[in-house]
Amino acid sequence: MLSMLPQVLVDGLTLGFMYAVVALGYTMVYGILEFINFAHGDLFMVGAFVGTEVLLTFEALGTLEGMNPFVAFFITLIVAMAITGALGVGIERVAYRPLRGAPRLVPLISAIGVSFLLQDLVRFSEAIYRNEFYLNSPQLFTGSLELGFATVPQKAIMVMVIAIVLMIVLTLFVNKTKWGIAMRAVAQDQSTASLMTINVDKVIMLTFLIGSSLGGATGVLFAQNYGTIDPYIGFILGLKAFTAAVLGGIGNLRGAMVGGVIIGLLESLSGAYMGPLTNGAFGAEYKDVFAFSILILVLLFKPEGLFGEAVKEKV
Repeated sequence: MLSMLPQVLVDGLTLGFMYAVVALGYTMVYGILEFINFAHGDLFMVGAFVGTEVLLTFEALGTLEGMNPFVAFFITLIVAMAITGALGVGIERVAYRPLRGAPRLVPLISAIGVSFLLQDLVRFSEAIYRNEFYLNSPQLFTGSLELGFATVPQKAIMVMVIAIVLMIVLTLFVNKTKWGIAMRAVAQDQSTASLMTINVDKVIMLTFLIGSSLGGATGVLFAQNYGTIDPYIGFILGLKAFTAAVLGGIGNLRGAMVGGVIIGLLESLSGAYMGPLTNGAFGAEYKDVFAFSILILVLLFKPEGLFGEAVKEKV
């Protein structure tokens, strides 16, 4: 069991970084609007399909084989981020902005409706265009790095590197730029921010643009790492990324990153060792139960999360 631990940790880190990037989208929107965008996981799914369709188009044109894999990967990444970012802005404008002053349950129901709508639109369009909605993404990175104690696939390295770069760029953007300062101001108090000449609507739109783009980028990483995608991959992964955001402290960027990595590692470890440790009573299929049990425990004993701050109600 110890001999397989390094490989399990590599797999867990790869999965955890994907959870972390998706969790950033959840936590950005919540930090400003105090609203859980449950359609965010399906934006991740759309990014996976957009990226796969770009690669399949290159393949059909006969250009993929002679193309530098890094060039093909970054073109795919940019296209997926652009489309999912624009889609996220459109969803905010149509489904969320008109409900901004409504009770919190109303936009939540709207988000769930958007989630189902995206799933069915992708399933319908792929069924018409390709006569199926399960796609196998062309793999750009098929080699691996042998470290002696573990084998690290090139695609796993790309997932971790791109995820880390995206998280660093987002952190610098939020903390060092004018728009980032505006985001933090709106998160503190929308009314006061608007009095200080900050355009709240533009800040919220930019938040959805960035968060949705991150989700789309993660979809490309997922398709490259796991190969097969379908219109429902965003549901469970989105819930786990939401769990990661809650674990780290919803609304806290650093917490979302750490929470994603923790969930990925715990899920990988439970999937590998739960069967042997329980003599087969619980197999790898129970790893999802393990992940959501963490959410229940966090909500019971530390609802503000690892890096969140308990809110004191003023009397």
